[in-house]
Amino acid sequence: MATTRHKTVIVVGAGFYGAVMAERFANELGWRAIVLEKRNHVGGNSWSCPDPETGIEVHVYGPHIFHTSHEQGWKYLNRFTAFNNYRHTVWATRQGRVYPLPFGLAAINLLLGRRLSPAEAQAWVQAEAAKEGIGAPKNLEEKALSLIGRPLYEAFVKEYTEKHWGRKATELPAYIITRLPVRYTYDVGYYNDRWQGIPVDGYGAIFRKLLVHPNVEVRLNVDYFQVRDSLPPHDLLVYTGPLDRFFDYRHGRLGWRSVRFESRVLDVEDFQGTSVMNECDGAVPYTRTHEFKHFTPERKFAKTIVYREYSFAPGPKDDLYYPVRNADDLAIHAKYMAEARHIPHVVFGGRLGAYAYLDMENTVSTALDRFEEIRRNLAAGQAGA
Repeated sequence: MATTRHKTVIVVGAGFYGAVMAERFANELGWRAIVLEKRNHVGGNSWSCPDPETGIEVHVYGPHIFHTSHEQGWKYLNRFTAFNNYRHTVWATRQGRVYPLPFGLAAINLLLGRRLSPAEAQAWVQAEAAKEGIGAPKNLEEKALSLIGRPLYEAFVKEYTEKHWGRKATELPAYIITRLPVRYTYDVGYYNDRWQGIPVDGYGAIFRKLLVHPNVEVRLNVDYFQVRDSLPPHDLLVYTGPLDRFFDYRHGRLGWRSVRFESRVLDVEDFQGTSVMNECDGAVPYTRTHEFKHFTPERKFAKTIVYREYSFAPGPKDDLYYPVRNADDLAIHAKYMAEARHIPHVVFGGRLGAYAYLDMENTVSTALDRFEEIRRNLAAGQAGA
């Protein structure tokens, strides 16, 4: 007697997009989910684990602070973890002085050596921006100048940004700078979102819980491109790797920026007094210094561990972090997306698969929304994607 094959989804990549998709298909639809991950751990760039020497939870691929104003994603992740009450702050060093970011009364008044009121600070920023006379910004530099004027731009943005992206600010797309908020209060909290925090047991625990299900099989140290011709029969492929790699780069390579970290364990309780310090001077080779113990102030450690972050242009085997998305990139991206629309059995998602600057909360929300869309299509008898 013939047996009925369970529907199967192949998930390429075990970051948030892939892990959420696998969990949803397994729990909500009863599908078999086979997760292929080329690294030796799940979690993608969000992976964290305890440092073996200090016990401090280290974000191996750079700091990840969960923050959102979208209730759907917040409630969903709280099924798999509890969050502490950490509220993110960022400080910046410029010419030997320390300033709080994002731009607010404290940064403005420290820079000017004056005490401006909220209205005075706003008027000053607007006047400085008006001096530039930029009506339609064509690049990052013009966008920044039109928003905050030259003094703030040259103090905190120009050298840091060019160091991070490895390009002149005039060669970068304007969208990048819109991520940095401006406030006219002394609130030094970096995010405005309603819900913020760090998982109390680390990000690794979230992914282990997401992917523990009888229908989910995780295969680590597996490169999809080495096994794609021998995969078992499947009804849907969720792909979260580089979009251009999926199409064998036939329209060209998309632009990315990568980072590397140098870590040091120090025999002191506190190295810099905060979790993240931006280095705004171009002469300093690294962009940021991270001290992870500050993410969990409820825990005490005798030592500390710090990461210095260096930005570089990735080679073929390097990890990809930040999509450049200049005009040439977007033209190439449009060609790949035109092809993607003709293969409805493949879902592209996550930062790499969408070629978009997605934070964790965006990634979780887009995965949940995409799954619901697929489920509706399946119920209507349409193609899965």
